[in-house]
Amino acid sequence: MIVEQSRAIIDEVGKALVGKRDVIEKALMAIYAGGHILLEDVPGTGKTTLALALSRALDLECKRVQFTPDTMPSDITGFSMYDRDAHAFRFTWGAANCNLLLGDEINRTSAKTQSALLEVMEELSVTVDGVTRKVPRPFVCIATENPVGSAGTQPLPDSQLDRFMVRLSIGYPTAEDQMEILKAKRYANPLDSVQAKVNRDDLLEVQNFLGNVNIADSVLAYIVALCERTRELELVELGISPRGIIALTRMSRACALIRERDFVTPEDVREVFKATCAHRLVLKPQARIESIDAETVLDQVMSEVAAPSMGRAGGRA
Repeated sequence: MIVEQSRAIIDEVGKALVGKRDVIEKALMAIYAGGHILLEDVPGTGKTTLALALSRALDLECKRVQFTPDTMPSDITGFSMYDRDAHAFRFTWGAANCNLLLGDEINRTSAKTQSALLEVMEELSVTVDGVTRKVPRPFVCIATENPVGSAGTQPLPDSQLDRFMVRLSIGYPTAEDQMEILKAKRYANPLDSVQAKVNRDDLLEVQNFLGNVNIADSVLAYIVALCERTRELELVELGISPRGIIALTRMSRACALIRERDFVTPEDVREVFKATCAHRLVLKPQARIESIDAETVLDQVMSEVAAPSMGRAGGRA
């Protein structure tokens, strides 16, 4: 049942984001794992389209915030305003009161506004005037940022990057895919054709089921060994945190689920390792001098840490 639903969701989102099935799959894995997504790419590659298509295919209430330097924290969390008729303060929700919060160009707002997302991403709640209020479930934050050009931007702090389960880059489509995009947009917006394939209760059921996906102790040890190795490398200032290990474990379970299995293999771990961990690494200046990026470091880690052999560990999801 879950496998068929996942295929239908991926195919539906693929109507709007052509030729990027791998990115769609990893985004869906992150949502199944209850995590948040950072889309980092140049303008015009489909970051916003992916987020909107996912919200429609999953039947999630979506709110969009276009981050600018004057965006306030209260625009995200909400605020209290005095009601003269009731002679009392009345709370008004901000954009976080939804199932899918799309933060466009998150690096173009102030650090104070960026930090307003920290509580809602981690605790699924907002606190205003000493009162904590829960946001609807399921809740996922999809943020976009442009890595090219630094004028008017505020880099995300490492503590906030660590709260995104994955960082994905869509990249340019092939020439054939661009032809298909042009034909699809000839008469209508492909987003208008995206239909809901599940509802919110279905998604919550999948998120709750994820813990039932088996993961052997040898695979858990492999995950820990990969992450510990990142802390030992000479060019790495800060390696993968315990939060990162938990995120990698959940993403590996979600990957196994989409690959039609109820158990995790080392290949599942390797498939999601870079998307889950590259943005969590802090490299030393020497790495930049030598033109070494985080993904290159993680490739080295995977080549150095031996994967365990797997026997028959389960069946189809």
